[in-house]
Amino acid sequence: MLREFNSFIYRQGYQWNYNKRGINIFEQDWDNLIILDACRYDAFRDHAAPELPGRLEKRISRAAATPEFIRGNFSDRDLHDVVYVTGSSWIYKLGDEVNCELHDVVDAKNDFDYDQSYQMEQALTAAEEYPNKRLVIHFIPPHHPFQGPLAEKHLPPIEEQSSGFFDRLRRGEIDIDQETLWQIYLENLDRILPRVKELLQTLRGKTVISADHGELFGERCGAIPIRTWGHPIGFYAEPLVTVPWHVYENGDRKEVIADEPKNTNIDDRSAEEIDQHLKALGYKV
Repeated sequence: MLREFNSFIYRQGYQWNYNKRGINIFEQDWDNLIILDACRYDAFRDHAAPELPGRLEKRISRAAATPEFIRGNFSDRDLHDVVYVTGSSWIYKLGDEVNCELHDVVDAKNDFDYDQSYQMEQALTAAEEYPNKRLVIHFIPPHHPFQGPLAEKHLPPIEEQSSGFFDRLRRGEIDIDQETLWQIYLENLDRILPRVKELLQTLRGKTVISADHGELFGERCGAIPIRTWGHPIGFYAEPLVTVPWHVYENGDRKEVIADEPKNTNIDDRSAEEIDQHLKALGYKV
């Protein structure tokens, strides 16, 4: 109940369906945008940025969760110069609602792929096939399911880290302390960094690494400061909406050209398949 009250305040009495204080990603200057799902700014600053070429800035996201990210950035837009390679299913779930036309959407869903080799393959193929399009590559890590030595030791198997993970954590059904969970989260960030490094060296033009939203690990937030976990929709606390904006330029900028959509029907999966995937990521659908 208190979390709902805080969300009510953040969302201006439920008048907002996304954080209107945040940027629209498509109005920013980039050729390639790599989205790390649920990547906090401070985690990226301290744990990832020192290993990457380029310069780190930060931005305010329009989202505390991925559905808000889709609504806040994609809605009612003709993005005929954009190809979206995504490991998340929210663009499929919200396709009709957001009324967005992209040049193409590449479904790269494979949640339990430790090193994200399938999505990497799809991203590199898209970069080669669409050299004159802005490219968005949306990876799932560091979002759970959590994988790595610490995760294997302290958490249920990845197939069981599904709907309600952070609610179960809040209720004490998963016995783990905050520091250990933070280290597990960093493990998840670690497993995507080799792919990010490879993309920075491969993609042509101006590449930005960012996130759709952050993650909460028991911080006290809100008008009534209560401990909050995960990334509840409509909860625009600073750690949730402050995201990295890491810029790296590799060679000449792209000559971006808008063309009619290649794939006019982005919803190629059944509603049941889409919901199944989102539940595996912990969302209530």
